[in-house]
Amino acid sequence: MPIEGRDLELLQKLRRNIESVILGKPEAVKLLVTALVARGHVLIEDIPGIGKTALARALARSIAARFRRIQFTPDLLPSDITGVCIFDQERRDFTFKPGPLFAHIVLADEINRTTPRTQSALLEAMNEAQVSVDGITHPLPRPFMVIATQNPLEFTGTYPLPESQLDRFLLLLRIGYPCPEEERRIVATRQDSDPVDRLPAVLSADEINLLCDKVQEVRMEETITSYILEIVARTRTDRNLVAGVSPRGAIHLARAARAHAFVEGRDYVTPDDVKAVAAPVLSHRILERRLRSLQEGRGTGSPIIRRILQEVPVPL
Repeated sequence: MPIEGRDLELLQKLRRNIESVILGKPEAVKLLVTALVARGHVLIEDIPGIGKTALARALARSIAARFRRIQFTPDLLPSDITGVCIFDQERRDFTFKPGPLFAHIVLADEINRTTPRTQSALLEAMNEAQVSVDGITHPLPRPFMVIATQNPLEFTGTYPLPESQLDRFLLLLRIGYPCPEEERRIVATRQDSDPVDRLPAVLSADEINLLCDKVQEVRMEETITSYILEIVARTRTDRNLVAGVSPRGAIHLARAARAHAFVEGRDYVTPDDVKAVAAPVLSHRILERRLRSLQEGRGTGSPIIRRILQEVPVPL
């Protein structure tokens, strides 16, 4: 059974709006929207100048909601992103001043350029949608999505994300180079200004929350659940891997598959939905044995995930 026409119309409107400025990357746009309605966070890893920040900004501008961009640097402190308590002379009391994390869409630009202490300040926010400052918990707005970017080729002055941080990201995306025709259009449309700056908002925060709630109603048969668990189990026994996928990874794979089915206009999950999101969801959660370091091994496992997908029998 298809989802309601109004819901599908909203999803298509959002995707078309983003694709009007992010040229030639419909799959990346679809995965980003999938993560949004799954209430997940996204790590975009690719070389500089490929459009990582533009993709995040295009999503944020397409939604009538609060957006904040945080440029991560080595001198950034946890309080710079979470907020601080300031003593109010008139009230003779401390007042909480929210940081840039208190937004619906947060762009964490070059997240691996800041220290582990500041990176860890994101953990509670990403996992529980709340921030604790001076022992007081402050809820974050809904929807709340972190889109982080990092450049894989720049290792000088960077701090690799720990496993606990990587595991909070629902998807790892790589955009890749555009084809020659699309690159010609990109150059032609960005001579004087960035078209992302003129992008209109087409959905409200309330409409996004409604879509997120509808994803929970997407049906997943027991055979699909068993299919997901078998894929995850294969990563734990594969001789080419040092570390397999955690139970959180299995949960995220199921959640992403539901959201992908919803974005495709269905209220039930198929094996194709699982296959479509398996590599982006699982590749940063495994570590290849042949690579020399933990940093080299994270996010490089897409070929292994694709091989496992070919080996695991598809449920009928």
